[in-house]
Amino acid sequence: MHDLDKNIIINRAEKKLTDIFQELELIRDLNLEKVLNAFRDNRVGEEHFATVSGYGHDDLGREIIDRVYAQVFNCESAIVRNHFVSGTHAIACALFGNLSPGDKLISVAGRPYDTMEEVIGIRGNVKASLKGHGVSYEEIPLKNGIDVDLEKLEEVIDETSTMVLIQRSRGYSMRKVIDMEIMAEIIEIVKTKNPECICFVDNCYGEFTEAIEPTDLGADLIAGSLIKNPGGGIVETGGYIAGKKELVDLAAMRLTAPGIGRKGGAMLNQSRLILQGFFMAPGIVHEAIKGAILISQVFHDLGYKTDPLPDDLRSDIIQAIQFGDREKLIKFCKTVQSYSPVDSYLTPIPDEVPGYEDQVIMAAGTFIEGSTIELSADGPLREPYVAYMQGGLNYSHVKLVLKGILQELG
Repeated sequence: MHDLDKNIIINRAEKKLTDIFQELELIRDLNLEKVLNAFRDNRVGEEHFATVSGYGHDDLGREIIDRVYAQVFNCESAIVRNHFVSGTHAIACALFGNLSPGDKLISVAGRPYDTMEEVIGIRGNVKASLKGHGVSYEEIPLKNGIDVDLEKLEEVIDETSTMVLIQRSRGYSMRKVIDMEIMAEIIEIVKTKNPECICFVDNCYGEFTEAIEPTDLGADLIAGSLIKNPGGGIVETGGYIAGKKELVDLAAMRLTAPGIGRKGGAMLNQSRLILQGFFMAPGIVHEAIKGAILISQVFHDLGYKTDPLPDDLRSDIIQAIQFGDREKLIKFCKTVQSYSPVDSYLTPIPDEVPGYEDQVIMAAGTFIEGSTIELSADGPLREPYVAYMQGGLNYSHVKLVLKGILQELG
């Protein structure tokens, strides 16, 4: 494909998206205002960038970060730590901290994504899982493999339901993302049937994509990763849990130990990055969503199945493109890698990945290993061969990568 042809395809797509891009700017500005107000209200100062060692007692930065996150997410409490090794780790701490033998966990949106299967005990070392610790598990199948079955949810929730797991993002599936409208319906149904049931949201990939968060709608607990949206592309590692104080405290004790909870843990000179990344996050998420919408529009125009569609409401940063062809999926990811700022000379190949059942191909030429707020693409080598593209620190980079993809796919 000639450069002129590629530019024409992209320019035509951008013209269709003018109004959508303007609406995205409103969401970005509302979210940035929330973050800025939290920084101002909590009097963030240079002293909060100082680091401590050892046990990490009296770490001013750690305390202020927790308060800023709690205010932005409009909830009682938060624990934000570089000690979480991933989003899955943060989610696992929230689950193990708040579920006991005899309790019941219900997944409201079908099977969770692959890395959660071993945490729950669907596969892997069951002895180490929730099931191995005496927690029962049930999942509510999706309607037509796409939508949350609200009617079935209402039937299932009863006095034995301890917690519902609401996975906001799609994971490696073509199901719909749970936007805030559906989130509100889920929470209302659960709380009507059992007010004591904990509504826990896996918020990964969703922060700042809409003007409100699940905790604004009554979610009791949320968790996510700092190398996704809230890290703003500069935080090196970590995760967060936010929500009701009692629930956050129990999760914190799972991360550290009873009696320590949130009061220990040296931040190892990461407080400034965590605060700065959170301040940058609304703008970075905006760039990522804008790039995802352009990708969706271009591939939709070329006749591929894309989800979400360009004009769909966005509630996470992931864009799925269905190829139905193993080789096209591999070629797509190889091209993304070759247009990355880091490790562009490497060639990704399908391989086994811890936590995933199928071979996965991953393109991730990122400054921070595994960062999915930076532009990356991956997909399991299974039907219908879908590429999941996410992130992008700036929109211009997405356009450059898109040109390369169009060239390679012909």
